Amino acid sequence: MSSAFGKKLFSQFSCFSSLNTYRNIIPQSNKFNLHQIYVRNLSGSTNGSSKSFNPIRDYKQLSKLRLSALVTFTASAGFIAGSGESIDWWKFLWTNLGTFGAAACANTLNQLYEIHNDKLMTRTWNRPLPTGRIGRLHAALFALVCGATGIYILNETTNSLTALLGVTNILLYAGMYTPLKQVTIWNTWVGAVVGAVPPLMGWAAASGGLDVGATILASMLFSWQIPHFLALAWLCKDDYFRGGFRMMPFLDPAGRRTATAAVRHCVYLLPLGYVAYLAGMATEPFAWEAGLLTAGMGFRAVQFYNNPVQSSARSLFRISLLYLPLLMVCLIVHRLPHTNTQDISSRLPLLSLSIPNNTLTSNNISTSFESPVTTHSSTLSEAPIGSCRNPTCHVAVDGATTPSDIHTTRVPNSKDPMKRAATLAA
Repeated sequence: MSSAFGKKLFSQFSCFSSLNTYRNIIPQSNKFNLHQIYVRNLSGSTNGSSKSFNPIRDYKQLSKLRLSALVTFTASAGFIAGSGESIDWWKFLWTNLGTFGAAACANTLNQLYEIHNDKLMTRTWNRPLPTGRIGRLHAALFALVCGATGIYILNETTNSLTALLGVTNILLYAGMYTPLKQVTIWNTWVGAVVGAVPPLMGWAAASGGLDVGATILASMLFSWQIPHFLALAWLCKDDYFRGGFRMMPFLDPAGRRTATAAVRHCVYLLPLGYVAYLAGMATEPFAWEAGLLTAGMGFRAVQFYNNPVQSSARSLFRISLLYLPLLMVCLIVHRLPHTNTQDISSRLPLLSLSIPNNTLTSNNISTSFESPVTTHSSTLSEAPIGSCRNPTCHVAVDGATTPSDIHTTRVPNSKDPMKRAATLAA
C-alpha cells in the first residue's frame, strides 16, 4: 500500500517538474491555464465535464454546431443570391440540410485527427474525444453518417455540381487544412479556400452552375476569413503553441506581420461590393453598405497594426463576427434576380466575354468554321426564355421567327479560331 502511494507521489512530482518546464516556455499570462490542464490530467475531469455520454451535448460539440451553422448560413446567402425572380424554398431547405451534414462531417474528421492536440489546449480539452465520452469508432461513424447523408441530399435535391463541391470541401478541410495546421502558417489561407466553397454550393444549387457572381461572393468569404482567423490566432497564440499548431503569430512575436496580412485583406475586400453592383448581383446601395462595413473592419485592423496587443486583436475579432452576417443580409436585401442580371462584360468588358449559350456547342463550332456566313435563326428559336442575361437580347418564343429576327454574321477569314468564335458571339 505504501509502495503504491509512493509511486503516485513520485508521478505527481514528475508532473510538477514538467509543468515548471512549460512555464519557462509559455508566457506568464497563461500560468493559471496550465495549472488547470495539470489538474485535469490528474483528476480525469473537472466540475465542468463528465465522462458520461450526453448525445445532445456531445454531438453538438463533435459537429461544431455554431461553425457548421455559420457555414450553412453562407450557403443560404449564396442560394438566394443565385436564385431568379422566385426562390425555390424547398430546394433552399434541402441545400441547407445537405450543407450542414457535409460541414458536420468535416468538423468531426478534424477532431478525430487532433485528439492529442486538443487535450493540451484550454479551448478544446473538454471536447468529447479528448475526454473519452465518445470513442474513435463512434466519432468516425457519426462523420460517415453526416457526410453520406449530406452529400446524398445535395445530389438528389439539387445537382451533381453542388454535391461535388460538398465532397471537395470535406476533403480540403479534413485532408489538407487539418494536417497543415501542424506544418505551416499557410494553413490559414488553405482554410480560407475551404470557407469560400459553401456560398459556391448555394449558388450552384440555385442556378445550376457557377459564374462571375459566384466568384465575387467566394472572394468576399475568402478575404473576410484572413483578418477573422488571424485575430483569433493572436488571441489564442499561447494555446495554439501548446497544441502544436503553427499559426502566423507563432513566427511573429511582435504581431506586425499578422496585422499587415489582416489589413491587406481588408483592402482586398473594399472594392468587392462595387464589383458586385457592376456585375448585376445587387443594387447600388449594397456597394455603399459593403464599403462601410469593410471600412469599419479595416479601421480595427489598422488599430491592431499600430498596437498589436490582446485588446486590439479582440476588437478586430468581434467586428469580424458582425461583418459577415451583416454583409450577407445586405446582399440578400439588395440582390437582383440572377436570371435578369446584366452581364458584367457590358460594364467592364475586360473582365469577361459574354457568349450566347448555344454558340460553343460542338455542332455550332464545326459549322461556323466550315462557312464564313452563319445564320442565327436556329439559335434564336431554340433558346429557352430567360437563357440570355443580356437585356438587349430578344428571344423568339415557340420557334416563331420573322425575317427581321434572322440576321447573318460575316465571319472574317481568320486563321485564329478564337477570333472567329468571338465574332460569332457578337
